[in-house]
Amino acid sequence: VGGVYAPFRSAEYSGVFSTAHSFQVIGDMSTDIAVCCWVNDSWIPLTTHNWTPNHYYTTLNYTDYAKYLGTMTLTLDRISKVEMSDEKKTLLVAETRFGRGWLAFMLYDFYGPIPIPTLEDLLNPLDEIIEPRATQEEMTNFIETELTESLKGLPTRTTQFGRFDKGLAYTVLMKYYMHEKNWAKAEECGRELMKAEYGYGLMDRYSDIFTLENEGNKEIIFACTQERGTALQLWHDHALPGNYPTQNTAIQKWDGYKVPWPFYRTFEEGDDRLSVLVGEYVGTDGVLFNEESDIAKHGNLYSGAVPVKYGEDPESTGDGSQIDLVVYRYADVLTLLSEAIVRKGNAVTSEALDLLNQVRVRAKLNPYTMSDVKGVDDFLQKVLDERGHELWFEGVRRSDLIRHGQFIQNARDRGCTTTKDEFVLFPLPQAVINEGKGKIIQNPGY
Repeated sequence: VGGVYAPFRSAEYSGVFSTAHSFQVIGDMSTDIAVCCWVNDSWIPLTTHNWTPNHYYTTLNYTDYAKYLGTMTLTLDRISKVEMSDEKKTLLVAETRFGRGWLAFMLYDFYGPIPIPTLEDLLNPLDEIIEPRATQEEMTNFIETELTESLKGLPTRTTQFGRFDKGLAYTVLMKYYMHEKNWAKAEECGRELMKAEYGYGLMDRYSDIFTLENEGNKEIIFACTQERGTALQLWHDHALPGNYPTQNTAIQKWDGYKVPWPFYRTFEEGDDRLSVLVGEYVGTDGVLFNEESDIAKHGNLYSGAVPVKYGEDPESTGDGSQIDLVVYRYADVLTLLSEAIVRKGNAVTSEALDLLNQVRVRAKLNPYTMSDVKGVDDFLQKVLDERGHELWFEGVRRSDLIRHGQFIQNARDRGCTTTKDEFVLFPLPQAVINEGKGKIIQNPGY
């Protein structure tokens, strides 16, 4: 199943969770929560909502990873022909079906329904076969079936950190149901993940989630494992300015990613999450970094606070860190569950408020009381705001804004004059449309 796990990695510039141009980074860059100081043709269109079917970064994840759906389908066929114990075969089939469902959901979230290759087509590689895009029903049925079927063979919690398990499968399934606005099923997944046998919980301190010492901590549902000589993530390389003070002076710092100042200013005073989202520091050159100096250097549109996020790798001798790259964690589940409960019942409950408050209290903020909430819409806005403050640069902001109906207006409020209502989906690569010879249709608006 190496080909199944292959896309779900963060290995320098490879993998759907690469810190260079992953689903997480590209998605967040199209929102108010992230920006890149490298003002070039790769990053500007993401910030300004001015992408096209020929824009490399918007289409990159389709070009590089859609083909893995075929790889996984062939893997299922190969597994079926190998003699092995039923227990082993059940696990490998479950891992493969989960990988297929997870990747299909990620692509669906970005691009809408896509072509789903059949085994028959894949077994005849020399034939010129153009598979049209799946219908909406075919796509959603495929994703839901693959994810739910995988639950039958995955362990509740894997004993090999970094492999797929039911905790991860239920998390992805919950996110899928939130995407489809099936609040009842999303709630069921969230409640499943709260059961004691999964062992999830919040870390006491926000910053401790992302350190070398706490790899595999109780809050992490899935992370891309990093090991020197095998795979390294490049977060600090992309995020830290050149004069940012670190104990390990060998860490490379390319002054790229920032959290824009308007969003940074929405944090409440005393929020512990600001311990790793830095708005002011004195550099190694003695120069003060703050909003004023950063805007003077990068301009209003491409400046912001420094998203340090991760701890230091003391063994780094240049670019690359062996600290595991966090993909999903329990705080994400708690806040989604809070939202699902309120949306399903169209009422704010004490349970939903408590779930949201667990994350706030961990951030050293005062918990909300019922008197603080002015109704369902106000509560949902509070959830959206809290998730932004909790999960910045973890790839949820775009889908959150779309689900709340704010993605396009958010862009317009930031001055994006070229965005369209249809830009809730990215375009398929123009090369795919050309090769489709009229059978593969581009998304509306492009």
